[in-house]
This record gives sequence, structure tokens and C-alpha cells, in this order.
Amino acid sequence: MNTVSVIISTYKKPDWLQKVLWGFDCQTYKDFEVVIADDGSGQETIDLINTMSEKVSYDIKHVWQEDDGFQKCRILNKAITACSAEYIIMTDGDCIPREDFVQVHYLNKDPGHFISGGYYMLPMNISLAIEEEDILKQNCFDINWLKKKGIPNTFKNNKLTSSGFISKLFNTFTPTKASWNGHNASGWKNDILNVNGFDERMQYGGEDREFGERLSNFGIKSKQLRYSAVCIHLDHERSYRTPEAIARNMVIRKEVRQNKSVWTYHGIVKK
Repeated sequence: MNTVSVIISTYKKPDWLQKVLWGFDCQTYKDFEVVIADDGSGQETIDLINTMSEKVSYDIKHVWQEDDGFQKCRILNKAITACSAEYIIMTDGDCIPREDFVQVHYLNKDPGHFISGGYYMLPMNISLAIEEEDILKQNCFDINWLKKKGIPNTFKNNKLTSSGFISKLFNTFTPTKASWNGHNASGWKNDILNVNGFDERMQYGGEDREFGERLSNFGIKSKQLRYSAVCIHLDHERSYRTPEAIARNMVIRKEVRQNKSVWTYHGIVKK
């Protein structure tokens, strides 16, 4: 049995998903499985997964549900139950992991804690330009390669250039709260089950944060690794983002904070 399960959420983005799967084939830490949480993609994604399963060095499980609008929380709960490892990393099908991504999560795992990682957002032109070779050679994490493609000099470049003591320093003093991020976070399967996974009432907008807030209410502390556990985030449209869904999610999150809720009755285990 693998020591780590990696959940990758996806929806109708096979080109992006392929780049992510190549990223996981480059990992320095090899003892993991990948569970693809597919929120209703079509045959093109199924064909890609079947093809990539023959090419990569890790096992892939494909957990699929019919397309019913944005139901990421529902498919994540199904993927969680399909994970065979005690420790779970969650990321998205538009986030290419750096070669040390799984290793950093694995080495920093800690009982009573979850890990909050970071991402480096790319514009569309560079997202499209990244090819398999750029991932295998890790060019897409090389700040000089990215600058040649038009990336400006900003502080966020430290996510790609810092290491060792410097990255620990940035992790410690960043003003960004260590929340559960859907693109880059990890925790123990037992802790996830103890809060009953994700609240399936929630659509896009804060659904990951709500889950993390319940973990915190349960007594699970967060570890900030946004300058150590790094992925690059490929650009895409967000047609599923609606003001109505965000407003509903805000109401649920407010109730969780006020009531210090741990368990959701709309999670893995239903009423």
C-alpha cells in the first residue's frame, strides 16, 4: 500500500490534466497513488487517463460522477473514500507540481496538523506554451525560463527561487493565513473522516476554506508551507463562479464559525 494518496480534481480540461500528470511522474518521492476526482468530464478525459496510466510510474484511480454543474465537494468525498493511504494530498487538475512537491508534503506531515501549500499563477500564454519536455526538465519552475516568456519581477517569484532557510523564513513571516487550499493542501485521512469530509451543499467559492475551518474547530492545526510546497497554476476561465453560490457559501461558513462546527451532515456520511 502506498504511503500517500494524491487527489487531483478535474473537469473537462484534459490538456491541463495531462501536464499535471506529467508533473507527478517527475516526483522525487515515488511512493504514492493518484486518485482523479472527475466532476463529470467526457470521453476525451477518460481516454487521456487510460493513455497516461500506461506511461506514468504511479497507479491512477479514476473516480467519476455525472455532470451536474459544479459539484466538486461531492466528487472529492467520493475520491477520499477511494484513497488507500493514511495521508492525503489534494490538488487541482490545473496545478503542475514541482518535482519535490510530494516529498515536501510527506516529510512535513505531522499528527494533529494539516499542511497549506502555495501556488504560482501563470498567464494563459505561458500555460499554453508549457510542453511535456518543459515539465520533465523542470523548465516551467525556472524563473529565468519564465522571464524569457514574459514573467515580470515580483515578490511572488520567491515561491520558485527560495529554498532551505529562506523558504522557511518566508513560510514563517508571510501574512497569508495557512488555510486549506484546494490547489495545494494535505492532511491525515482519519482527520478528514472525523469532520465528514466536504460539505456538498457548497458550490464554488470558499468550499475548501470551510472544510479547513471545521478541521481547525476539531483541533487540527495548520502548517504554512506556501514557499516550500509549490505548484504552478495554469490559467483558465471560471464560468462556474456565480455571486449566488458565493453568497450561499458565505452563510454556511458563517454558521461554522459561530457554532464552531466540526461535523457536516452533508458530507461523506449522509443523515
